[in-house]
Amino acid sequence: MPMVVGVVAGAAVVAVAVLIGLFKLMWRVAEPNEALIISGSKHRTEGIEEGMGFRIVTGRGTLVMPGVQAVRKLSLDLNETELQVDCVTHQGIPLKVRGVVIFKVGDDFVSIANAARRFLDQQKLMSERVHNVFAGHLRSIVGGLTVEDMIRDREKLTGQTRAACGTEMEKLGLIVDSLQIHEIEDPTGYIRNLAMPHAAAVQRDARIAQAEANRLATEAEQQSFARMAEATRDSEILQAGYQAERDKAAAKARQAGPLAEAGARQEVVVQETRVAELEAHRREQQLQADVRKPADAAAYETRTLAEAERDARISGAEAQAKETELAAAAEATQVKTAAGAEAEATKARGEAAAQATRATGEAEAAAAQARGLAAAEAAKAKGLAEAQAIQARAAALAENQEAVVAQQLAENWPEIVKAGASAFGNVDNMVVLNGADGMADMLAKALTMGGTGLGLARQLLASMDRNGQAPQGTSPLNGQAQKVPVDDK
Repeated sequence: MPMVVGVVAGAAVVAVAVLIGLFKLMWRVAEPNEALIISGSKHRTEGIEEGMGFRIVTGRGTLVMPGVQAVRKLSLDLNETELQVDCVTHQGIPLKVRGVVIFKVGDDFVSIANAARRFLDQQKLMSERVHNVFAGHLRSIVGGLTVEDMIRDREKLTGQTRAACGTEMEKLGLIVDSLQIHEIEDPTGYIRNLAMPHAAAVQRDARIAQAEANRLATEAEQQSFARMAEATRDSEILQAGYQAERDKAAAKARQAGPLAEAGARQEVVVQETRVAELEAHRREQQLQADVRKPADAAAYETRTLAEAERDARISGAEAQAKETELAAAAEATQVKTAAGAEAEATKARGEAAAQATRATGEAEAAAAQARGLAAAEAAKAKGLAEAQAIQARAAALAENQEAVVAQQLAENWPEIVKAGASAFGNVDNMVVLNGADGMADMLAKALTMGGTGLGLARQLLASMDRNGQAPQGTSPLNGQAQKVPVDDK
């Protein structure tokens, strides 16, 4: 029994496999770009005449009986054919028309049936057949047109050609997707000659326009050159002005440098002098605080102690005298003793007075000595300060001699002028020629004699530094008064 079941199951599997194989063998599927033409059985299709004896399947599958029905495929893809047609126009002018026709089998069953009956076994010859159809109609249409019509209205040529070929293409089961006329060749040169008058007119207008453009361009260039020259002139003027301003500023800057340096050095000398004075004053104050005040305090203390000791001794002497006096009064009877006591008291008072006087003198001597020491220290500090100031001025003079000498000349200019004017001290009468100019010349010479040269100014300043004042009765010129020549006239 199990064997029977296995046999039955195996037979069923074999039967299913056979059925699947037969189904695959009988089932045909039409691709989207093709149509299946099934022949071998009577079949009626809508729109097709009865008795055609074939069936059309597109876009789906169908069962085919192998050995009974035949299945062939008809392509529905696009096809194209190039047109190269020799034509003659209505004017008798030969032309060559080049174009392209894009066509395909129609999608309806009637078009597929017509194309299948004509091209099923000759699908490769479809382009040649279409070329022949369009070439014949294109020659016929071109023969009825002129060259001007073909050039100016090419769409008219295309439309008439498609309309003329429509019926025949429908019979062939084909439809035209596109018809384009690419080129019209003219071996005789008619089209070129036809365009020559227009080309000449265009060339003439172009030359006229070019000449006018050249004239306008020349005028614009001249105006531009003029504006450029004007701008260049203005720019050069501005640059010259700017350069003058820059030169002026540079000159001021060059002058400002030495002036600023001299002013700075002068300020340095002034500040150093002021610092030296402040330092001397500070040292004087310090001496006052460190020497004089302690000395005064010590003198005051000594004097106070001496006075206290003196008062104590006086009080002691007075107390002793009082006791003696009391003793003398008590012993009135003893005259000799009283007289001796009186003499002793007198002596004690004298000694006390002498000691008080000596203490006072010693205190005053100590105070005087302290004041002398304080004065000596102050004088010493002042001398050191003046020496340092002189040393600082000498250093400044060594560093910038001209600036220091100029400053000292400015400070002592009245003495210099006075010294120069002393040359006229012995002149009684003077006659000056040339009026104000002669007077100015004479004064200039006098001032020159009074302050000739920087070396003479240095000598004068050195003499003033040594003596503390200008020499009397002399001028800076060799220390002797200079006589001024006077015109006897």
